[in-house]
Amino acid sequence: MRKNCGSRLLIGCFLGVEGLLYGLFLYGDLTGGDTVLLKYGSILLCLLVSAFWSVRGGDQLVTAALAFTLGADTFLLLLDVWYLAGVLLFCAVQGLYLVRICRANGGRTLWPLRMGLLVLALWVLVRLDMLSFLNGVAALYFTTFLCNVVQSLSLRGTQLRLFSLGLILFLCCDVCVGAFNQPALVPAGVYSFAQVGMWLFYLPSQVLIALSGLPDSVLRGHDHENQ
Repeated sequence: MRKNCGSRLLIGCFLGVEGLLYGLFLYGDLTGGDTVLLKYGSILLCLLVSAFWSVRGGDQLVTAALAFTLGADTFLLLLDVWYLAGVLLFCAVQGLYLVRICRANGGRTLWPLRMGLLVLALWVLVRLDMLSFLNGVAALYFTTFLCNVVQSLSLRGTQLRLFSLGLILFLCCDVCVGAFNQPALVPAGVYSFAQVGMWLFYLPSQVLIALSGLPDSVLRGHDHENQ
């Protein structure tokens, strides 16, 4: 019972701190403040919580993926340089999430769909005269991500449902990122929403993914003595 209460307290503190950071940087985004460190710190906290639980029966693969996520955010958010490195790290994140999905569904990957969507995405880039190595890698990332989301919808269990919901919100974030980076292709209202919408979706997605890596007994509220 005491250990169960301790686990609940830790999760409650995690959610409370993340909620505070979330409110602060959303307010900063709406008022034009500098929110980079708040945002980066919120993702770092997700990684630390996942790492804490991964040595106590949690999913180490989720911790590895969050480490790559923080690495990508180091380039894309904190340093604002080497965008290709950031996108490649996010590709690694989706590769790890594909491993988690395959581990849960018996190895089904939907490779024909994945390859077909990638070819379609590259064709669209050619038609828009936007094909470059960076955009090609981004197309690989997004099509892999989209298929991961589709496959996650059929997963069962508390952990994997949290994971699926996290991926859906993560995808909403990336749609906003795409709209923000291509203002000429979207209406002005969509672009304005995307400026805030990226992190409106992103932090909740990473919190849910981090929670999805916790031991099932912790999520269900009946910690065992050996955990």
